[in-house]
Amino acid sequence: MVGVEDVESAAARIAGHVVRTPTLPSPGLTALLGVPVTVKLELLQRTGSFKARGAVAKLLAMTGEQRAAGVVAVSGGNHGVAVAEMSAALGVRATVVMPRTAPARSVQAARAAGADVRLTATMAEAFATMDRLEGEGLTLLHPFSDPVVIAGQGTVGLELAADAGELTDVLVSIGGGGLIAGVAAALRARRPGVRVWGVETTGAEAMSRALACGGPVQVDVDSRISTLSAPTVSPLTYTMVRDLVDEVLVVPEAEAYAGVLELAEHARVWAEPAAGCLLPAARRILAKTGETTRFGLVICGGNASVEDVTAYAGAAV
Repeated sequence: MVGVEDVESAAARIAGHVVRTPTLPSPGLTALLGVPVTVKLELLQRTGSFKARGAVAKLLAMTGEQRAAGVVAVSGGNHGVAVAEMSAALGVRATVVMPRTAPARSVQAARAAGADVRLTATMAEAFATMDRLEGEGLTLLHPFSDPVVIAGQGTVGLELAADAGELTDVLVSIGGGGLIAGVAAALRARRPGVRVWGVETTGAEAMSRALACGGPVQVDVDSRISTLSAPTVSPLTYTMVRDLVDEVLVVPEAEAYAGVLELAEHARVWAEPAAGCLLPAARRILAKTGETTRFGLVICGGNASVEDVTAYAGAAV
């Protein structure tokens, strides 16, 4: 398990390399949902998502020999961009493996940062390619199956706990589970009375399937939301979510797309579907928790182009 001490250590290590992103009340979302809403704006983080935190935490924890070998990462978009840009900043050679479904903008950003980007037909093939390249001598920088990466992502929760007003319920989206595992570890120590909810979308249900089966299982990913499309969670993220998270909800993909537009209209933020899924989940939670609810939403990233959002809007109609 990753504890709050690990998260605090990561926070000290990455200070100066990442942004302490704003934690703000959202009048627009408060009016939309009818209860107070606070947002943690990780879309304003370096590289446009929370992933910069875990990537640089791991890079800084590596030995000189490991960095000299170069790193390899697999990604649906945001982790790859973060690894590419943070590796370039530290002078480390990076190889990033992405499925062809990854946003073109993310592929271009990783290449522009100097990474060697390898494209595969599916996310499962991307993970297999990552494993092969690790076997050839590259140093693995896993997107979620690494306690150092989880601790880095957990600094989101540490900042939220310190900067937010009163909260009763915090919502975090789930791909492989690294973000919610770290955030939950921080919140359980700093805000022990707060409920933590995970959110997945249909077709990308690795964590909810793991919870139902009693451990990680391979799932057939069928989702256009590539940043949530892990084919499995790790034993560590599964265990942490099982022990620290109140419930994992699954929302329809079309509702996540609609949530992107609602965030733009009511919160005035340009988010991606991995954050858009939080709003339909919040409505379901609100039906259970009632008018005393005070939400905290982790807006995990904003790497969606105008073309992406147009496509999302069409899918949501």
